[in-house]
Amino acid sequence: MKYTKNFSAEIDRLRKAVSEADAIIIGAGAGLSSSAGFTYSGERFEKYFSDFGKKYNFQDMYSGGFYPYETPEEMWAYWSRYIYINRYLDPPKPVYSELLKLVGDKDYFVVTTNVDHCFQKAGFDKERLFYTQGDYGLFQCSEPCHNKTYDNKEMILDMVKYQQDMKIPTELIPHCPVCGKPMSMNLRSDDTFVEDEGWHRAAKRYVDFLDTRKGKILFLELGVGFNTPGIIKYPFWRMTKNNSRAIYACINFGDAGCPLELKKQSVCIDGDIGEVIEELVKVAKMKDKEW
Repeated sequence: MKYTKNFSAEIDRLRKAVSEADAIIIGAGAGLSSSAGFTYSGERFEKYFSDFGKKYNFQDMYSGGFYPYETPEEMWAYWSRYIYINRYLDPPKPVYSELLKLVGDKDYFVVTTNVDHCFQKAGFDKERLFYTQGDYGLFQCSEPCHNKTYDNKEMILDMVKYQQDMKIPTELIPHCPVCGKPMSMNLRSDDTFVEDEGWHRAAKRYVDFLDTRKGKILFLELGVGFNTPGIIKYPFWRMTKNNSRAIYACINFGDAGCPLELKKQSVCIDGDIGEVIEELVKVAKMKDKEW
């Protein structure tokens, strides 16, 4: 079941669901960061990667991430820029901070496949966040020889600062402090992904939150597609179906829908997430003034 872009009535239903919810579980995908301005092609790509694009004839950051560079010096020149702008710079639009205004005084938890750390940078409680797929801000052994991750901010800043001719100095190539093998990003792309102690603590907090919250639960899904639906989308559908008082809300530009059997418990809005959240915040303020 899908909805049209005429969603004024749905905005009101969603505002009511947020207001009345005993707890809100946010599931966030790439569409949320895209709405915040973290786009990977066009003007932003040209600003930071025009040299790589001209040399290797790709037009977006994702393609560049999979390119088989000849040397690690060049590969890390690309990836250090990529991590710097998508992890250590703030997104161009305040979508995440507006979302916090909407849910900050509620009992909430966030599960996300995003790896750009935008929730924490916007002020969300880190004890209420579960980054299932990793973090651009962490390195791990590429082997991996042990289950530990390492903050990479200083290393990334040095790579960005000292690279020349699309290469970093050889001495800046990161190596595992235990086995000496090359380091890699802590991103879930294959079976080498490291689930460190922090990952497992966050996973347990998420499970505990789900187990201990009852009643009117709002499952708020933002920008989640079908690349990995088993992490957020399908569980949200299942948990909504199993709780007659729960509401499933999906906001996603071009792909907002739900199973027909959840129609009475769902709010689906096909629109820009940032615009919808901004409208929800405005309506909430108006309601507060009425009171």
